[in-house]
Amino acid sequence: MYEIDKKELGAYISQLRKNKGWTQKDVAEKLYISDKAVSKWETGVSIPDTALLIPLSELFGISTTELLTCGKATESPMEAQQVEDIVKAAISLSDKKAQRVYKDKGPFIIIYPISVLIGGIFFALNYFCGPVSCTLPTALILSVIFGAYFCLFAVSRLPKFYDENKIQGMADGILRMNVPGLYFNNSNWPHILNTGKIWSCLLAAVYPPLCFLAGIFGLDFFFNYELYIFLFLCLGGLFIPIYIVGKKYQ
Repeated sequence: MYEIDKKELGAYISQLRKNKGWTQKDVAEKLYISDKAVSKWETGVSIPDTALLIPLSELFGISTTELLTCGKATESPMEAQQVEDIVKAAISLSDKKAQRVYKDKGPFIIIYPISVLIGGIFFALNYFCGPVSCTLPTALILSVIFGAYFCLFAVSRLPKFYDENKIQGMADGILRMNVPGLYFNNSNWPHILNTGKIWSCLLAAVYPPLCFLAGIFGLDFFFNYELYIFLFLCLGGLFIPIYIVGKKYQ
């Protein structure tokens, strides 16, 4: 089986970084990790987590195979078995791949679609009975997108390097979350996930009925300050609780 030389890989990453004219901090910021993690790679103490291999190789403009072989993959064509051995070696040296929440959804697999259904019904009622809320469509879309992530597709456990370093940003696929002053790790991540699930379901199930009732009873106050109410519920209602529970269990 192919063996990855951590010191050789670290030296290769260091050279790639220097070729770009970047500091360790520059690389760390682009990957939403700490510069200490980059330093550990370059000194051969550890290798990048499997979740970071693709972003790291794309950052330097090379393939993951070229990264793991320290540039040797470009010297001659490689057979499929060789590539597979390289990938297995990287996984064996790195943290285990994160488990997805959809393997253990819990009650939110039922609560989330019911919340979206309630929101959809009141959205239709609001549209036909008017006046139409200008922020309601955006709120419903946000609740669906974030609800799908938090309730169905979010990783249930972060890679190990989040526990080893103080990292303010969390990257999972296309999602990027950065809360100033809050470090993500596996102590607070489950609580952050639960906060996101609750917020998504409440936004879908509560905001549309609120807009509907405001229109039915002619609550001009609501529509005069609708944008501020929307921002408080949609932004403050998510990030403030995330910050509070994140700091509590950090």
